[in-house]
Amino acid sequence: MLAGCRRALPAALGRALRGRSAGPGRRAVSTSWCPVGAAFDAKQQREQRRGGAAGRETGLFGVPELSCPEGFQEAQDKALQESEQLVQKACSTPPGPETVMIFDQLSDGLCRVADLADFVKIAHPDFAFREAAEEACRNIGTVVEKLNTDVELCQSLRRLLADETVMSSLDPETRRVAELFMFDFEISGIHLDEEKRKKAVNLNVRILDLCNEFLTASHLPNKIDKHVLPEHIRYNFTAEGNYLQVAGLHADCPDDLVREAAYKIFLYPNAEQLSRLEELLASRNSLAQLVGYDTFAHRALQGTMARNPETVRQFLDLLSDQLSKRTQKDFEMMTKMKMKLNPQNSKLMPWDHPYYSGVLRAERYNIDPGLYCPFFSLGACMEGLNSLFSQLLGISLYAEQTQRGEVWSEDVRKLAVVHETEGLLGYIYCDFFQRPDKPHQDCHFTVRGGRRKENGEYQLPVVVLMLSLPHSTRGAPTLLSPGMMENLFHEMGHAMHSMLGRTRYQHVTGTRCPTDFAEVPSILMEYFANDYRVVNQFARHYKTGQPLPKNMVSRLCESKKVCAAADMQLQVFYAALDQIYHGKHPLKKSTTEILKETQEKVYGLPYVPNTAWQLRFSHLVGYGAKYYSYLMSRAVASMVWKQCFAQDPFDRAMGERYRREMLAHGGGKEPILMVQGMLQKSPSVEDFVDALVSDLDQDFETFIMDS
Repeated sequence: MLAGCRRALPAALGRALRGRSAGPGRRAVSTSWCPVGAAFDAKQQREQRRGGAAGRETGLFGVPELSCPEGFQEAQDKALQESEQLVQKACSTPPGPETVMIFDQLSDGLCRVADLADFVKIAHPDFAFREAAEEACRNIGTVVEKLNTDVELCQSLRRLLADETVMSSLDPETRRVAELFMFDFEISGIHLDEEKRKKAVNLNVRILDLCNEFLTASHLPNKIDKHVLPEHIRYNFTAEGNYLQVAGLHADCPDDLVREAAYKIFLYPNAEQLSRLEELLASRNSLAQLVGYDTFAHRALQGTMARNPETVRQFLDLLSDQLSKRTQKDFEMMTKMKMKLNPQNSKLMPWDHPYYSGVLRAERYNIDPGLYCPFFSLGACMEGLNSLFSQLLGISLYAEQTQRGEVWSEDVRKLAVVHETEGLLGYIYCDFFQRPDKPHQDCHFTVRGGRRKENGEYQLPVVVLMLSLPHSTRGAPTLLSPGMMENLFHEMGHAMHSMLGRTRYQHVTGTRCPTDFAEVPSILMEYFANDYRVVNQFARHYKTGQPLPKNMVSRLCESKKVCAAADMQLQVFYAALDQIYHGKHPLKKSTTEILKETQEKVYGLPYVPNTAWQLRFSHLVGYGAKYYSYLMSRAVASMVWKQCFAQDPFDRAMGERYRREMLAHGGGKEPILMVQGMLQKSPSVEDFVDALVSDLDQDFETFIMDS
């Protein structure tokens, strides 16, 4: 999953607020670097906790001002001062490539504060830092919205775009970036009169506030009088006086009653959150129509692979049709399993799907995650990634010692990403371990994006990968479940995109690209994580050194196909709901009535009265009108894997082609053109659907062997 200012700052210059990079081009291997696997072994973790960082003191990510929370104000003031100077420079510069460079400098200066703050506000253990970062995000966001409707600034760009002679002399990347900046101005309402521009700014600011409020509330627990629940299940929930707190769905709990209670309580409607969602959807629609779009979905899908809501609907409808019979079979299998385990209540309900699909997987393929964990120590997994990147892309990962004050927790590791001929490409900060108040989410954050600086040097990208892994113990290193290992590969796919999307302009660097393309590199890494040839290179029992048997990997991969159609159908439901919410307004029914209707039509399991799942649908904030992106990106990743890597996952020539055609451009090239370059054909909606459905087919060799 991607995170960053693109969600917090949704307007013109905000496109670039998604990721960055910094530093000279080449650098020899530093004597302060050590092998990546060793940095994550149990002994190193204990020594790091005892010894801490070394060298002189600095601020977060090496930014001197950020040695204390007050430094955010200083960094913000400096960025805003520089932005004022750059705005004046842009307005007085004759049309030419320098215009685009100045715009990119302006975007970069604001993003370097906002992106960093976007991470710190949720992940720093110190509340004062989180609060200061939150304020910086809001202040920078407000400035960005005003810049998006600055007529004089826009005119300087318009003069460039109108000069055919100058435009024809620009290289394709510079032309595209200039057009993207103008597109961002237009979707912010630059063409409107002054009164309507002010309205657009106010709507954007209000939407930003609503997004933050909705996101926070979507994770809050619900309380219930403990006497309402049967005494024998109360221990499953956190007690608070006479109340019980329900903070999630307890989807893996074997007790049907616990799952039912959690579902009904956690999803019970909250009037404030309902009002917040309704205002958010209405405000997004008002903004879209104000700037000339039929719906918010039409505005949000400009420039994506899908391009418009009509294509998304076609994709989802066709996929749903193809999944229909398979999904029905999956539900029948789950119902039989529920009847077997709970004869008194065999009707399949929404809280049953995750649990009984898991039971079926475990029963059919004898999958016990505990049997796999000893083979997936964190150090071994990191060495596996290092080996894969080295063979495929000529890239190595090295652990680098941090300075005092550079990281926000003593267990954060800093990795240098080094190419065999190009030298240092960037840095990855690995915030992998659980700690109090840390969000339980796996995420990639861009802290600084890459760009060619005015002095010719390349500003290296800096990113954070955030996971929630257990710490090592005296007797064992950090051990990953198969799901954790796959998530590590997924997030590292985003990181490599950030490292290798080395564009001239930070506005389009790395993962700063359309959402339905941004998930392709990360999902593609999941295919590598499930290939025995890759896994066999690193999966060793941490005590005995024994390799993970091939049949265990095969069973694990095949187990994921059990009830996979129903799982995918659930994702289609979420994506369809997202499209309806961001479609034509005013909505014909309440958001809850739409949920009920769509759930029963698209998903198939009954709606539960007095629940409002949409109020927990946090992806409506960052992926509004774009939730389909996960499915479309998976379709592309599937095609790339089968056509380019399935025969040989270590094929260096194919790895170089992948870098050249898909990773190197960031968002500097239309996404569908990058896909065409990799696949040597232009995929259709039918191709996308076929790729997803074919992934559900069982491998009969494994099936027969296990039978």
